[in-house]
Amino acid sequence: MTSYRNSQTRPPIMEGAPPALVPPRMEWDRPPWNRWSFQNIRQLLPTAEVWRGSGPVRGLERREEDLDGLEVDSVAGGRTTLAGLLDETYTDGFIVLKDGAVVHERYFNGMTPHTLHLSQSVAKSVTAAAAGVLVGKGLLDVNAPVTTYIPELNDTAYRGALLQHVLDMASGVTFDETYTDAYSDIGQLDVSSGWKPVPPGGDPSFRWPRHVFEQVLGLGKLECRHGDRFSYRSIETEVLGFCMERATGKRLAQIVSDELWQPMGAEESASFTVDSVGSALADGGFNACLRDYARVGLLYLENGGGVIPASWVEATRNGNHAHFGAPYTVSLPEGAYKNKWWIEDSVSRSLYARGVFGQMIYVNWDYGMVAVKLSSWPDFLNPHFSIVTQKALHAIGRHLS
Repeated sequence: MTSYRNSQTRPPIMEGAPPALVPPRMEWDRPPWNRWSFQNIRQLLPTAEVWRGSGPVRGLERREEDLDGLEVDSVAGGRTTLAGLLDETYTDGFIVLKDGAVVHERYFNGMTPHTLHLSQSVAKSVTAAAAGVLVGKGLLDVNAPVTTYIPELNDTAYRGALLQHVLDMASGVTFDETYTDAYSDIGQLDVSSGWKPVPPGGDPSFRWPRHVFEQVLGLGKLECRHGDRFSYRSIETEVLGFCMERATGKRLAQIVSDELWQPMGAEESASFTVDSVGSALADGGFNACLRDYARVGLLYLENGGGVIPASWVEATRNGNHAHFGAPYTVSLPEGAYKNKWWIEDSVSRSLYARGVFGQMIYVNWDYGMVAVKLSSWPDFLNPHFSIVTQKALHAIGRHLS
């Protein structure tokens, strides 16, 4: 089956009793199944709650503006409206805040304000936000070797890497991020995290990692010296998460609840997918509602908002642009990467949290704007979708300024 846009008829995935169209275990994150599954992870995978606590919800003022007709670049070339672009890019939820107030909020494809949506690699940025709080409390030291927290890493390629290297994906550890290869390192992470079963009909002698920490301990090759360059390695965020757990004696879901979700006044409890030993998938397993992702962006716009140290936010906006190169420059030609966030350029120092299949938090201080787009693209990566979305965000920012 092919995927469908919001303007097209939705197939009856997981409808009926029992449902006739059930996402296959090997393909639940692929089209068209991801259009349902990204909003229903708890029906597919084990999860751990990130409790919002019993405190007050941070209210969001509303100064709504109808941006549906705003003219932006189209995926197909030429011009379209913002509403048209959101349809073209398989959007599930979209929200824009200007100076802390909601000016535009839209839901599609069955999503509601209370629906938790899988964030993919936006989870990395959420995890790093909680790590920043721990750094501020003196529980983590970014200049310490990761072996300070996890001595077992002395027997891996992470020996000699600093926590900052892991935060910036600048360790020299070899990790193959080929999403379409089940035997790549990221393919093995699908299995070790519990997202996918062992591929049927594969090599019976291949030894699959039983859980994520076992996979981390099996990484023994270096591709370059630690700190030499940025290279996207999802497993780095798992290393960060395990360091956070060792430093606090808590599981990651509890850390994010205690240090981020409760203090920021989240509207809904969130969740992480967990592996066979209960470890949260720090690099991609986080699920939350649209407005709570926006509240995370607001903390950064407000230079920490009294929750994250202002120094952490400032450090996150100052990446090493010389370490940033192809293929990442296709969508961010002036970009950099720091503390699990993508920096747009060295002038605005705007930030993106980005995840495959079209997840995004955007923070722009010049516009006073936060935007969140949750999607279920047909493709893991689509640089053209990313570029036209980024252009649309700037069009919105200019319009609101």
